[in-house]
Amino acid sequence: MNAVILAVLVMVALSLVRVSVVFALVVGALVGGLVGGLSLEQTLDAFNEGVGGGAQVALAYATLGAFAVAISRSGLPDMLANRLITLLGKETTAAQQARVKMLLLTAVLLVAISSQNAIPVHIAFIPVLIPPLLTVMNRLKLDRRAVACALTFGLTAPYMLLPVGFGAIFLNDILLANLNSAGEPLGLEITRGMVPMAMAIPVGGMALGLIVALFWSYRRPREYQAQDIANANVTEGHAPAQPHMLGLVMSGVAIVAALGLQLYSGSMILGGLVGIGLLSMGGIFKWREADDLFTSGMRMMALIGFIMISAAGFAEVMKTTGEIDALVSGAFALFGDNRGLAALVMLLVGLFITLGIGSSFSTIPIIAAIFVPLAVQFGFSPMATVVLVGTAAALGDAGSPASDSTLGPTSGLNVDRQHDHMWDSVVPTFLHYNIPLVGFGWLAAMML
Repeated sequence: MNAVILAVLVMVALSLVRVSVVFALVVGALVGGLVGGLSLEQTLDAFNEGVGGGAQVALAYATLGAFAVAISRSGLPDMLANRLITLLGKETTAAQQARVKMLLLTAVLLVAISSQNAIPVHIAFIPVLIPPLLTVMNRLKLDRRAVACALTFGLTAPYMLLPVGFGAIFLNDILLANLNSAGEPLGLEITRGMVPMAMAIPVGGMALGLIVALFWSYRRPREYQAQDIANANVTEGHAPAQPHMLGLVMSGVAIVAALGLQLYSGSMILGGLVGIGLLSMGGIFKWREADDLFTSGMRMMALIGFIMISAAGFAEVMKTTGEIDALVSGAFALFGDNRGLAALVMLLVGLFITLGIGSSFSTIPIIAAIFVPLAVQFGFSPMATVVLVGTAAALGDAGSPASDSTLGPTSGLNVDRQHDHMWDSVVPTFLHYNIPLVGFGWLAAMML
């Protein structure tokens, strides 16, 4: 069996039986490296080389975790929860609850969409926005799997379709550039306007999956234990500050400043540090308590950070084996001239590659160089070639255990340890987004 397929299967299988995702990624990388012809020493060297690429993201998560804990001490979560609960009225009815649920899901979805274009802060908003809303979600008995699906859709679909913000980077700087680079020797030329038009059909499949998730799969009430989110991460012996006007005002200023600075500088770390500093100035916590604050924040985000670090090492091992090229070429040797089967296998191969790497942005340079000549050979149009490469790359972001589009929602929804990363984030998004992406991507490749 191809080393990439085996490594991904081992990683996913271990994750699904509730083995730590970090352990699953390390074991998968070792299996893939050894089966791919690397020695144990070469496998570990490749893994260690890749690990450095995830360190910055892990530090950013830890900083944002500390910022989220500081926000929780301000009293803002309780105030926000109480204000939203008043929308239900004293005598809550099923209809009122349904309206508030839909209002909440719509707001989360719109913020997630905006994080990719209008205010391109990506996942930086999640540790700030979502934990304060958990109290409301618990009272509404809102299934957090629906929230995870809304967040993941907002984090992935916009950059696949809209050429602004992160979409400009994905569609123009990465996808278009790599397609034309690989296609130039073959006479393939793709214009800027073709890319979003080609990706519209696969994104439509994701939209259908979102509708199914919100209105059918996860519409039923789900019970969660009522926990005091504001106190969940307070170090023993340090009581949270009582809400006061200055603290609440400074909390709002800190949130705006943190997100604005992250947008300006491109650094989640710098934005989080400035937000923490402003909260200290507002009296939310004393500066000598900063160590305890960071300890609580890192405890909350440690798993997510280590997953990102391990995923970077896993990806480097897969690249070093050279088995990605062998996977593609070996698969296409079976097709003959069957374009439909060729398109389907291209998408499935892309799914396996990106499930392990977990990033569509870093996957495109790998698969474009391989898929473009094959697409030209099978007679696919330029638009169909865009669909095949773009959709194959995006499959990893939509449902990979190592993708920040699933790790981000988990980081916010699991603050009270009632949201499992694999079964409550990865599996729902895989079912509702990856399956439609494969189906609609194949349909678009055959139609265009």
